[in-house]
Amino acid sequence: MEEGFKKHEKLKSKILIDKLFAEGISIKNYPLRLVYIPITSQDSVTVSAKNRYFKTGFSVPKKFIKTAVQRNRIKRLMRESFRKNKYIVMTGAKQQYAMMFIYLSREDISQIKMEQLMLNLLERLKQKEKISVLK
Repeated sequence: MEEGFKKHEKLKSKILIDKLFAEGISIKNYPLRLVYIPITSQDSVTVSAKNRYFKTGFSVPKKFIKTAVQRNRIKRLMRESFRKNKYIVMTGAKQQYAMMFIYLSREDISQIKMEQLMLNLLERLKQKEKISVLK
């Protein structure tokens, strides 16, 4: 599986983001929170059986981290951790999802800790949505 994080995988649709926060399912692993929702054909996302991908966004509220430099660093760590571990949920997914990762702490975080949190969240998503590994 390709480990890139391409433009078509990024969550940019205002309509989809609003729907995500209105109807989304949440999984917490402090200080990360994952909000996700299955993408339907009504959400104007092209679905291809061969090209399954998730629309993913990352957020660090200004309320918790005041400086833009720190917020951007944490978002970069989240994107990198997701990029390296997205195969956990994408390989067996029968459906596409829109997901938003939100950082909920005032503390700084290391790459290793972020990686562990991301792995835990993705495993919990896999179990909750009963995503099986295709071989």
